[in-house]
Amino acid sequence: MRTVLMFAAFSIMLGGCAGGGHTDVTPEPVAQQDNPFFQEWDTPFGVPPFDQIEIHHFEPAIILGMAENLGEIAAIIDNPKPASFTNTIEAMDQAGAALRKSSTVFFSLNGTNTNEEMQAIARRLSPLMSQHRDAISLNPDLFKRVAAVHAQREDLNLNTEQAKLLEETYKGFVRSGANLEGEAKEKLKAINQELAMLTLTFGENVLKETNKFELVIDNEADLAGLTDGQIAAAAEAATGRGHEGKWAFTLHKPSLIPFLQYSEKRDLREIMYKGYINVGNNGDDLDNNAILAKIAALRVTRANLLGFPSHAHYVLDDNMAKDPANVYNLLQEVWEPAIARAQVEVDEMQAMVEAEAQADGTEAFRIAGWDWWYYAEKVKLAKYDLDESMLRPYFELDKVRTGMFEVAGRLFGLEFTERPDVPVYDPAVRAFEVTGEDGQHVALLMVDYFPRASKRGGAWMNAFRKEYRKDGKRIAPVIYNVGNFTRPTADTPALLSADEVGTMFHEFGHALHGMLSQCTYRSLSGTSVARDFVELPSQIMENWAFEPEVLALYARHYQTGELIPAELVEKLKKSAHFNQGFTTVEYVAASFLDMDYHTLEVAEEVDPAAFEAASMDRIGLIPEIVSRYRSPYFRHVFAGGYSAGYYSYMWAEVLDADAFEAFKETGDIFDRKTADAFRINILEAGGSEDPMTLYLKFRGKEPGTGPLLKRRGLS
Repeated sequence: MRTVLMFAAFSIMLGGCAGGGHTDVTPEPVAQQDNPFFQEWDTPFGVPPFDQIEIHHFEPAIILGMAENLGEIAAIIDNPKPASFTNTIEAMDQAGAALRKSSTVFFSLNGTNTNEEMQAIARRLSPLMSQHRDAISLNPDLFKRVAAVHAQREDLNLNTEQAKLLEETYKGFVRSGANLEGEAKEKLKAINQELAMLTLTFGENVLKETNKFELVIDNEADLAGLTDGQIAAAAEAATGRGHEGKWAFTLHKPSLIPFLQYSEKRDLREIMYKGYINVGNNGDDLDNNAILAKIAALRVTRANLLGFPSHAHYVLDDNMAKDPANVYNLLQEVWEPAIARAQVEVDEMQAMVEAEAQADGTEAFRIAGWDWWYYAEKVKLAKYDLDESMLRPYFELDKVRTGMFEVAGRLFGLEFTERPDVPVYDPAVRAFEVTGEDGQHVALLMVDYFPRASKRGGAWMNAFRKEYRKDGKRIAPVIYNVGNFTRPTADTPALLSADEVGTMFHEFGHALHGMLSQCTYRSLSGTSVARDFVELPSQIMENWAFEPEVLALYARHYQTGELIPAELVEKLKKSAHFNQGFTTVEYVAASFLDMDYHTLEVAEEVDPAAFEAASMDRIGLIPEIVSRYRSPYFRHVFAGGYSAGYYSYMWAEVLDADAFEAFKETGDIFDRKTADAFRINILEAGGSEDPMTLYLKFRGKEPGTGPLLKRRGLS
């Protein structure tokens, strides 16, 4: 019967489910006995058997998973008993296990270990997955049952989490267009399918263009200013790219940023910088301008269909911010002191340029974008006797990770034990079992920290299995953290920048949110919270990274084992506010740009270059700084889940600055009473209650921007 069902699934999913189309794409069927996705996994902790999974296993498993999921939905609809919380809402939360099993692994690996074959499968599956989601969320008979349960919610005696699941399920249907009829519903389906393909292509183009760029140096004199470690890494990169005996620099951050910080060759810094800010903007087959214009316009049309004036109104209605005006108010409140500080920073650097020119008898130049990192390092050295190269030897990746785990141990009683017996999807990935103070298994954590051509840029957290309860038993999560940090070389281990250390702690905060979850329903567990609340657990962890007590746990010289000297820690502390004008301005500029695109109320395709220029002119962005993400490579909003939501990092920083004050107020950054309150009310609770309700349970008061501005030195 399963074989028959499999071929039926191919026919259904490829031949016309929820709107049809794509009959020209039929994958070769794979014998089920040879496909790991049709078998029980007897791996440690039930992790995916990566050593057995092959690319051709994904497509048939996902297609069959969609067909089986539709069968489960049909069973819910056809249930002769009246709709109830158990037979409708809970049943929906539990449905789709086979689809989750295969699709979760596929889409995770398409971000971390992709290739052309994987991307081709993603392009075939993307419209089918969109059809599948619409077949469920736009099914009128299913919505009738959900609405029937919702209508009697006051009489069901539901607990807090059950009530939240019911509300989110009902709201999800309405926000997905369940109340639409006829032509409007069909139009929405078409928009969803087109957006699925456009956003996928946008992300693929950014990855391909990032990998494509290289600056190859064959004259050793052009390496002036770079450290031995950077030169060694560039030599290895050149060899790997077929340029034996030369040095190659790429747009991956561990290569790009150090080059901009230290290269004395201004013309080469300009090439690197312009290569970076023009990703997706080169008028070739990887150009993203037309794609993003179409995405923005389609999002307006979809929002209008659903009764919202703009995509931002649609998104924010489901977030803490609620309304675009609230986001703009926050951004403007931070922008004004930040842009003033950034101008002071420009003046300091310009003064240094002119002093150097006078000393050398050369002509001074105006600071440009490709000069910022270089002269910022010089100013920092002059003002604080500190630069990045002084810190890196004390930030060995393995030691930083061990110290980070120790922080989690002191706060939450967790222990981390490496498990080399656990299958991983790449040799660079390491797996750790997480246990509590009672020795009980809590979660499995995988870490994947180094860049490779098959991995998209940035850093993130996700789950191969979310936490939930089945028959009253907690199903432990399998979480992974991804980064693109400085790689080890033949002579040195991976030595991180301060920014990379902060990023590692940030993503670990997301991991803690997923690992410590104590929810019944996977739909609400872990990071399944409002977009502008999800960054609270991650950003608060950054606060511990450079506290002296924490530095003492991990900051030892990779060669001598010497603890980071107290005077260096003091310099780090004194420089905490350095360059915060630049850092804040480039982030807030990107947040304004995101909001401007997504508060459009007319579904017309804009000219991205002109639109971005007008957006930046309106806020008064100075020419020495560009938005952290320019439109053609703004993956967060045009290929990720942060459209009309990039502001979330700042919104959550208001929360995390205030939340960390709760620890500081006790006089002990490891205060267990405060940590327990944060764990219970934030980390364990997931999306089981309204986010501000959860925050108030932890803190007892609403936050303000004061602690944030103080921490950034902008107050």
